[in-house]
Amino acid sequence: MIRGVRGATTVTENTETQILTNTKALVEDMVAKNNITADTISHVFISVTKEINATFPAKSLRQIPNWTYVPVMCMTEIDVPNSLSHCIRVMMAVNTTTEQDKIQHVFHNEAIKLRPDLIQK
Repeated sequence: MIRGVRGATTVTENTETQILTNTKALVEDMVAKNNITADTISHVFISVTKEINATFPAKSLRQIPNWTYVPVMCMTEIDVPNSLSHCIRVMMAVNTTTEQDKIQHVFHNEAIKLRPDLIQK
């Protein structure tokens, strides 16, 4: 079964360092909490809000061991009025036997406001 693992984080500044650091930390947390290995990942989509353009967040995933062949794509999130700004969202599609309601979606920084109902302690 392919399941989606959702994650999101925010940055306080549009800098390459912050974008790469926060994205890598988020993805590593998503992987750890869901026992994901690179060879079980179908693909990863990363969206950013319009304020984030200093670098491609996907660049940070290339620093994770064994992720050389994981397909990753970046895109701009739709610009909805009054939505959370400076946000990086990740949708990771993985092959897993984990049931849908047992997937641990991960939210860092201000992004915890997006789906507090999905945050598991």
